[in-house]
Amino acid sequence: MQHTPLSEEQVRDEKQYGQVDVVLLYIEDARRRAERAAGELRANGAEEHLIAAVEQTQQELSETAKLLIQSTFFAVPEAQLSF
Repeated sequence: MQHTPLSEEQVRDEKQYGQVDVVLLYIEDARRRAERAAGELRANGAEEHLIAAVEQTQQELSETAKLLIQSTFFAVPEAQLSF
C-alpha cells in the first residue's frame, strides 16, 4: 500500500494540533494531581475549604479540557461558516 505524501498544510496542521495535544496532556495531569490531592486532604482530615478548593480546581480543569477540545478539534473553520 502506497502512502500519499502530506502537503505542507497537512504537516503544519499536524504540528499545530500536536501542540494542542500537549496542552491537553498537561491539563489532564494537573486534573489527576488535583484529584489525588483532594483525596489525600480528605483522608488526612484537612479543613473543608481546602478540600473544596482543590475539588473545584479539579472540576474546572476538566471543563477547561472539554472547552479546548470543542474549540479546536471540533471547531468549524470560519471560512466554512459563510456561503
